[in-house]
Amino acid sequence: MTNANPNTTYAFDVRGIAKRLRHAAIFGALETLDRGETMRFINDHDPLPLLNQIQQRYGDQVRIEYLERTPDRVVIDFGIRLSANESAAPAQASAAGCAGGGTGSCGCSG
Repeated sequence: MTNANPNTTYAFDVRGIAKRLRHAAIFGALETLDRGETMRFINDHDPLPLLNQIQQRYGDQVRIEYLERTPDRVVIDFGIRLSANESAAPAQASAAGCAGGGTGSCGCSG
C-alpha cells in the first residue's frame, strides 16, 4: 500500500470476508502500511479480541481510533505511527508471536 502521500486512508470493509479469515487479512493489511498511512476498518461488530491482538503485536506503532461504534456497525482507524526502521518493535512483535510475512513496515519482519 505504499503511496506518495503518507497521509492516505485506505478503506478495509471486512464484512465481506469469511470470519475465519478476517484476523489474518487484517494483520496482512496492517503490515503493508507505511508511517502516516491509515486503514479505515469497517465491521459489523466491535472486535475487542482483535484490538487486544493488535496491541500485543504492534504496541504503540498502531494508533486505534473509533469513528463509529453502534451495535451493527463499527468503524475504526488504524494509523501507523512508526515504520520498522524507526522503532525497536520487531523484537516486541516477534516476542508477541507475530507470524508476519509482510513487508516489515509495521515492525514485524516475521
